[in-house]
Amino acid sequence: MANQARIEEHIKLLSQFTATPGAGVTRLTYSKEDQEARKYIIEKMTEYGLIVSEDGFGNIFGKLEGTQPDAPSIIVGSHFDSVPNGGAYDGAAGVVVGLEVAALFQETGCKPAYPLEIIALVEEEGSRFGGGLMGSRGMMGLLTNEEFKSLADKDGILAEDAMMSIGLDPSNDKTRDPKTIKAFLELHIEQGPILEEKNIPIGIVEAIVGLTQLEVTIQGQAGHAGTTPMERRSDALVTAAEIIAAFPQLAFEEGNGTVITTGQLHVFPNGSNVIPNKVIFSVDIRSAKEEHVHSAMQKVEQLIASKNRMGILTSTEQLLYIAPKEMNETIQSTFKEVSDKLDIPYCTINSGAGHDAMVLSDFTACGMVFVPSKDGLSHCPEEWSDSSHLAAGANILFQTALQLTEGNNND
Repeated sequence: MANQARIEEHIKLLSQFTATPGAGVTRLTYSKEDQEARKYIIEKMTEYGLIVSEDGFGNIFGKLEGTQPDAPSIIVGSHFDSVPNGGAYDGAAGVVVGLEVAALFQETGCKPAYPLEIIALVEEEGSRFGGGLMGSRGMMGLLTNEEFKSLADKDGILAEDAMMSIGLDPSNDKTRDPKTIKAFLELHIEQGPILEEKNIPIGIVEAIVGLTQLEVTIQGQAGHAGTTPMERRSDALVTAAEIIAAFPQLAFEEGNGTVITTGQLHVFPNGSNVIPNKVIFSVDIRSAKEEHVHSAMQKVEQLIASKNRMGILTSTEQLLYIAPKEMNETIQSTFKEVSDKLDIPYCTINSGAGHDAMVLSDFTACGMVFVPSKDGLSHCPEEWSDSSHLAAGANILFQTALQLTEGNNND
């Protein structure tokens, strides 16, 4: 059975690799904190008998070879980057549970027929280089090498240069042949209130909502805050505020659980006595049905275009689009059978957040397990999940991986 204390220790130690001590976890991709967390993960993978490698994006793989030559792997894991001032569990919990699955294979003397791989993915959040899901998109060939070479953060630092600054090699193989993957299993915190409100420790994910992310630019005209009359202004921030303020009502009218969020806002020149001449902001649109994602996106784009007038110019760029994804039914059934066998209560649930599993589900069989989030909170320092729930999830993933790898338990 999973070691709850070991899981707690991994979470605690990984949370210390943050750029904002005392103010949540800030672990941006290819940062010093990434480098520190990476070293820890690799040490544990090695300790649990895995052969470690990194691809040309810096994704980490720890492999337990199977007895069948050239057989496809069962991959278990998640991402280890964070949002700014985030929590200790988003992504990291899935990596830690992956490590725990590897530890259980080692401790039980299990010899898999199909290889087991534990994965720690980069830049799922998109907090540094934008777009999100970069590690999984990249390894599955959805982000070309040319596109990657042009990626830069807000300070103009190229992703490739940032990689090399922490000792990573962007010339390593970047893509993964889908034929080498038999299944992908991911545990994640729910990031919402449903499981806690139901007092159920495990959610078996049926589908992940579709999402699109837009970058909107409003171009106006700078001017002196004291000498420019109100009727003569082309204030980019006022226009942006009008657009953003309309999003809640637009989402309500679309219905079907559609949500629209602006989480990033950059104002230029950002002076207290200067009328803003340019604003760049993000728009995140999600819904469980593809038609509602498209409909909401169209309405948002129409709203933005309607603000074009003398002195104001708007433009919209789509950074990311992922259709709603269903998880593999056979893996869902296995999760349920294992949960029943272990006497762990569960319910089915949909994911309102995007995850690496939604990328991999186009290429292989995927399954996701959620554990409750205290007060439904995530992407904040208060994010917390009970280690007993994580241990329950680890047991489910271990037993499922045991079946999928056709492992022989020597105990």
